[in-house]
Amino acid sequence: MPRPMTDRQAWEHELREELPAQLAAYRKELDATPITFNERRERLEWQIRRAEKRMADVKARLAKIGAELGEMH
Repeated sequence: MPRPMTDRQAWEHELREELPAQLAAYRKELDATPITFNERRERLEWQIRRAEKRMADVKARLAKIGAELGEMH
């Protein structure tokens, strides 16, 4: 059984692996969606914005942790 991740490790993984993959998939799907499919395109655009906001939130959390530990990033 793998060792459980700390919060910091989980956020770093999410920031570097999961969220970029989600964004790429949403953008690819958006590019493949015809312009006439307004509802689907709006949903994908919303998902992209949500993932971008999550990335900003995770970056802020990691910066706060780094500042608390006295790290320079």
